[in-house]
Amino acid sequence: MKGMVEIRWHGRGGQGVVTAGEILAEAAMEEGKYFQAFPDYGPERMGAPIKAYTRISDSPIEIHSQITSPDIVVVVDPTLIGLVNVAEGLKDGGTIVLNTSLSPQEAREKLGLEGKNVRVFTVDASQIAMKYFGRNIPNTPMLGALVKATGLVSLESVIRLTEERLGTKVSEDIIQANVKAIKEAYETVKEG
Repeated sequence: MKGMVEIRWHGRGGQGVVTAGEILAEAAMEEGKYFQAFPDYGPERMGAPIKAYTRISDSPIEIHSQITSPDIVVVVDPTLIGLVNVAEGLKDGGTIVLNTSLSPQEAREKLGLEGKNVRVFTVDASQIAMKYFGRNIPNTPMLGALVKATGLVSLESVIRLTEERLGTKVSEDIIQANVKAIKEAYETVKEG
């Protein structure tokens, strides 16, 4: 498919992984692209490992399956490293965006990516989430980091859609905390 990017998200139930994938997809739609966004989990409960998928394309998407060879992997929960092979199937030249306090080089080593043609980005999204929310819900900071790392969609689209998505569910203070968290992650993500 012309211009299609496939993204696999790794996190735990309750961290907003599915919501982040959906916001990214909606931002792509606003920017004139086609998209798919869907979760991959069964009857898991809060805290169980989950995956979510996002496809963004310049043309209609005719594939309807899980993503096994992603262009981009987003790891929202770093405790999954070692439990789940988060880099499995990552394409040559792919990108991984990891929530961690490690440097990109340390993350590359921990993931076993030394010598591989993969771009590694790190951001301490959990620390950012604790700063703005008082809880480890790192989905919106990870969106900010992903946007900076990939340029798939604009930061403005992600912020606007986050405000819309949260607008009916939470207070204005929480909405603005999410906007600040997105911006801080965007500004502090590191590439190695």
